[in-house]
Amino acid sequence: MIPATASSGSARADRAGRPPAPLADALEIGRGRLVFAAVMVFLAFAVVGGRLVDATVMRPGGMVEATRAVAATGRPPGRADIVDRNGVLLATSLATASAYADPALVIDPRHTARRLVAVLPELDFADLVEKLTQAPPPAPLRRFVWLKRNLTPRQHEAVHRLGLPGIAFRTEERRFYPAGRLGAHVVGYTGIDQDGLSGLERAFDRDLKHRPGPLALSLDLRLQHVLRRALATQIETFSAIGGAGLIFDVNTAEVLAMVSLPDFDPHDPPADGDVALFNRNSLGVYEMGSTFKLFNTAMALESGQVRVTDAFDARHPIRVGRFTINDFHGKHRWLTVREIFVHSSNIGSVKIALQLGTSAQRAFLGDLGFLRPVPIELPEAGWPLVPAPWREINTMTIAFGHGLSVSPLHLVTATAAMVNGGLLRAPTVLKREEGAEVPGRRVIAEATSAELRRLLRLVVREGTASKADAPGYLVGGKTGTAEKQKGRHYSRSSLLSSFVGVFPMNAPRLIVFVMLDEPKGTEESHGYATAGWVAAPAVARLVSEIGPMLAIAPVFDQRPDLPQSVVATGDDDGGGATLASYRPDGR
Repeated sequence: MIPATASSGSARADRAGRPPAPLADALEIGRGRLVFAAVMVFLAFAVVGGRLVDATVMRPGGMVEATRAVAATGRPPGRADIVDRNGVLLATSLATASAYADPALVIDPRHTARRLVAVLPELDFADLVEKLTQAPPPAPLRRFVWLKRNLTPRQHEAVHRLGLPGIAFRTEERRFYPAGRLGAHVVGYTGIDQDGLSGLERAFDRDLKHRPGPLALSLDLRLQHVLRRALATQIETFSAIGGAGLIFDVNTAEVLAMVSLPDFDPHDPPADGDVALFNRNSLGVYEMGSTFKLFNTAMALESGQVRVTDAFDARHPIRVGRFTINDFHGKHRWLTVREIFVHSSNIGSVKIALQLGTSAQRAFLGDLGFLRPVPIELPEAGWPLVPAPWREINTMTIAFGHGLSVSPLHLVTATAAMVNGGLLRAPTVLKREEGAEVPGRRVIAEATSAELRRLLRLVVREGTASKADAPGYLVGGKTGTAEKQKGRHYSRSSLLSSFVGVFPMNAPRLIVFVMLDEPKGTEESHGYATAGWVAAPAVARLVSEIGPMLAIAPVFDQRPDLPQSVVATGDDDGGGATLASYRPDGR
């Protein structure tokens, strides 16, 4: 018997059943390779699956890009949001899918166009066929044409389900305006490529593309809503062709609400030149009528040459060439400065302006900013129409609001300086830091401002604006009814009726301005379309609504400081006016 050798023993399993060492090594290597292959296959399928999910689910909604952008920059991708002073969203950007075609990959242009029109009926079939058809050589090869940009999620899904060769999607952004028309003229709108085309979208175009946080405006969307509703009601009631309204902080010069009607939907703005795009508050310039008597009176009192008790002859019309300057409701007697203002006498205002002179008038109105555009962030800022040369006849007509055209924003900004103690501040549509000191330039003395506040209150209590009174809020203000120029003449049937109101007059906080363009008289207004009938009542309702909204407490007759803060009455006997107590009957 031949004994087993070591080499033959290595070819068989040992008594414990383990394979020989060379075979065990081979099995171990094979097992490792199998596990490695399985892991690689798993990873490959995971990558493919992830890409499929990204392409079909995540990418059309922009979630992947948004997540990466937020992680990298700390803010959402693209254009920054715009919010009101309370953080309410006015404009934001959302990721959307846009459909495009690679004509080189489109198999049947007509069939493809027919399928696309079936789910996107707004597309033109013939235009699609032309886009999808590859022109024969030597025409250049086209590899990209837009079909429809900024699809809705439903439209995106419908096109995606068609599975058409050569049709694909790109993720873009679309600007959305949750408040719609409410802030259209201030916020503005963007084009299809997210470039600002009007309003603050245009003014801050570059900043909005790079800023890390939202742009906060001075607007209060609540006030914007009530102002627009009130203005729209007046326009409908008096069949006006349009209107404008402002709510303005007297001390910070912040625009809290700005409405111009007609307005527009920023998601679908009208074509250039459409009247709805026109911002009547900042771009429109108008002869503002008797509201300008506020500045005529301020000029006189500030000069030191005229006192409120000084009297001027208002018995007879003023004739200049073929023109006659008369009063709407003349008193036909000598009037004090106080009476001239309260009863809105054109004749008396002219006499005051002539006493001060043309150069003084031009210098004072220039100091108030009436001879240049308002310094505000909006790109739509109108240039005033200033007489050149500025003759004596211009001095006379400007005294009662004709012959110099300014924007409502000019008027409101200067009015704030008349009632806040005499400081002119640049207006803004951006939110100021709370408690921050707002620089201002002194244009009248505090004593002059105090006297003007008394006069403005008297206009509402006893003058042309009695319908502007809102119980508890001590409203003061000035009416303005201007005839519009039609060709070379003024039309008595085409009026611009406005009222600038301030409240509360014992400590002014807000200005409320309402203007109607070409209102028509009604039976309720006895056929009148003047400011006292069409604009002043709207301001009274607005004050009553926004006062509680802004926690402005009503002021009642028991306040001991009222006789020193506001004037109660003035006598009309031509012998001067006197201050009196704030009587319990409210008169």
